[in-house]
Amino acid sequence: MPFDPIAPPLPRSSPAPADDQPGLLDPVFPGGTPILFETDDRSPFPDRYSIAREREKLADLIDADDPDPHDPRWARYELYLQRCDALKQMEAEYRVAAGADATVEPAVATQLRDLGSLVDEDADTMTLHTKEGFRMFMGRRRDPAGHYNAIPGGKRVASSLKALWALTRNNNPYADWALLRADHRIPELRRALDRQAQQFSAELKKRADKGLGFGILKSREPKVLELGFRSPYGYVIAELIVEFDYYVRVVKTLGRKALFSDKEAHDAIRQFTRPMRAAFEEFIRFETWLTKPDLLALSRADFLPGADANAQKRVAAVTGIFGAVPAGIYAGHPISRHSQRRIAISETEKALLERVAADIAAIDSERGAAGDEATDDGLVD
Repeated sequence: MPFDPIAPPLPRSSPAPADDQPGLLDPVFPGGTPILFETDDRSPFPDRYSIAREREKLADLIDADDPDPHDPRWARYELYLQRCDALKQMEAEYRVAAGADATVEPAVATQLRDLGSLVDEDADTMTLHTKEGFRMFMGRRRDPAGHYNAIPGGKRVASSLKALWALTRNNNPYADWALLRADHRIPELRRALDRQAQQFSAELKKRADKGLGFGILKSREPKVLELGFRSPYGYVIAELIVEFDYYVRVVKTLGRKALFSDKEAHDAIRQFTRPMRAAFEEFIRFETWLTKPDLLALSRADFLPGADANAQKRVAAVTGIFGAVPAGIYAGHPISRHSQRRIAISETEKALLERVAADIAAIDSERGAAGDEATDDGLVD
C-alpha cells in the first residue's frame, strides 16, 4: 500500500476482524492502548478500516473548529486523519495508473488515455437488387401535384430511431416505449420475411430435385449503398431492408419461372410492404411528437408527485397523444436492446417509480373497465 514518504508509517494492525466486528490497531508505542475502529468489507485497507463509519463515530471531533486533544478518542481521531490522507494518495495513484494492475508500469498504463476510439476499417455497405427494396429504403415524398402520397422509407425511420435512442439519455419513458416496440416489430418482420422466402425457395428446390434448376434473380447492376449510420438502429433497419430485397428477388423468380401468376407475385410483395410501412410510420410518429420543443424535456421525473407546472403540461400532452405509458416500462423493467439511459437511482427513488407505475396501471385498468362497460351498453361500436 503506497503512502506519503514524509508521513509517519501506519501502526501495525491486528489480523483482519471478522464480519461486523470492530477492528483493533496495535498501539504505536509499547504499553500504549490499542485503537478500536469500525470496519467494512468494502474498505481499501487490509485491516478493513472504515473511514465512513469512523466519521460517524468521531463526527463531533471532526466537525469541531478546535478539537480537544485530551478527548479519550484522540488517538482514534488521529488514525482517522492518517487514513484519510492515505486514501487520498491511493486514489491519486489509482487515477494516474488508470486503475491498472500493480504489475503494469505507469508509463504503459497512461497510454490508455491516448487510445483512439474505434472506427470502421472499411465502409459499411448495403447491396440492393430490386426497385422495391430500393424504394423501401429511400421512401418517397408527396409530389408537388399531390398525385402520390408520401411513403416512409428506411433511411427516414433510421433517423427517427436515432433521435429516439438519443432521447433515452433524458430518461424519457416514451422513447423507451418506442424503442421496445421497434425491438419487437422489426425482428418479427425480418423473421417473417426469411420464413416466407425459405418456403418459396423450397418450390425452386423441388424443381431442382427433378432436374429443372432455377437460380434466384439478381440485378444486372445492383446498387451498393454506403451506410454510415450513427446509431445501432440504423443497422437494424438496413438488415430488414436487405431481407425484404432478397424476398422480392425470390418472389419475382417464381413469377418469372411461371410458378406464380402476376397477381400472386404482386400480392406476395404487398403482403410485406404494408406492415413494414405501418411500422415505419409508427416510429416516425413517436419521433415527430417527442422531439417537439414542448415535449423535448420529458422525463420520468415529470410523472412524480410534486412535479412543476411545465412537467404536468408535458405529461398531459404526451398522454393525450400516445395514451399512458405501460406501467412496467415507466418503472424501467424492460430495457430496449440499445439505450443511452444510464441513470443510477437509489432504493427510495426506485420505490417511488414503482408506486407511480402502480398508479399508472390502476388508471389504465379503470379506463379499460370503463371501455368494456361502454361496449356492453352499446355506447362504443
